[in-house]
Amino acid sequence: METFRKLFASLLVFIYHGFDRVVIQGYLPLLTRPEHLVYFFRDGHGIYPLTKQALRQRTQDYQHWVEAYARNHGIPLQGPDPEMKKKGLRQEDCARPYLLAMEHRQRLGVYFIFKTMEPGPNFRSCLPKYPTEDSRYRILQRRWSRYTHYYFSIRDEVLGPMILGVGSFLPFSTRYGINGHSFIAVELQHQGVRFHKDDNAFLSVSDPQALQAAADRLRPDIIRPRLDYWTLVLGPKFSKKERTAIALRRHYSLNQVEYCRNFVFQRNFPIHRLFQRSAELGVFCLTADQIAQILGVRKHKRLRGKLHSMLEKLDHGHPVLRI
Repeated sequence: METFRKLFASLLVFIYHGFDRVVIQGYLPLLTRPEHLVYFFRDGHGIYPLTKQALRQRTQDYQHWVEAYARNHGIPLQGPDPEMKKKGLRQEDCARPYLLAMEHRQRLGVYFIFKTMEPGPNFRSCLPKYPTEDSRYRILQRRWSRYTHYYFSIRDEVLGPMILGVGSFLPFSTRYGINGHSFIAVELQHQGVRFHKDDNAFLSVSDPQALQAAADRLRPDIIRPRLDYWTLVLGPKFSKKERTAIALRRHYSLNQVEYCRNFVFQRNFPIHRLFQRSAELGVFCLTADQIAQILGVRKHKRLRGKLHSMLEKLDHGHPVLRI
């Protein structure tokens, strides 16, 4: 990167670096194992045995709450639409008009809820195969299956636009998507620094030092309070008795972190030449051996796909990906 900066210094306006997309996983440690769940229901609620109906009731309660929340606040609640795939639309594309309306009215909060079916962790209660001394005994298994997830599109006062995904089945896993560029934009607006931002990049700014300082302020002690707040507001509800019986504190782990260094050019002509040359080098240097190493599969092995894919290396040395 330093060599790149020296070579093209005369063509650059400014440079900044910072976090871009960050995906965070949230979970309740004391509800992730079957024995934890048995203790939660038996000692916290006096529910024994732990049946399918007891597990289903927690799911239905949360699903009804989400529907009521969307209805009472006038928030669109949309499920997967086959037309979205045909048109190549993403969830962000459907929610963008509502975000622009929120920004125009200078309002904060939830502006769109997307409902989808996708795999996630949950629990299954079933009778034992052979009879036991306790006729009420149940086997509780942790498994992975498809069920309803809700994705809340939020405009936060600190982090800017963000996504909160909540699984509607126990153990109520959560996922958060934040963007470092959105955080920087909020910081610059609070400081009164003028800037021009196009999609996910800053094209101009009146104070580049303030831009870099704002990017450096994105730290865990800023992120965690906002995640805790929105999880409390939008996540599954637990009574005071439940929180007293078991210490329900949500922990977080990083799923994905993208750190970027941005070079803003005076004109777009050098970028086109650089991209063209990079594509040429990629074609000649990215061999089948390297592709196999990146994908973690053997050569001459079928790769998973709608039909099938075959990675081959022909005699003349050029890689071929047959699909």
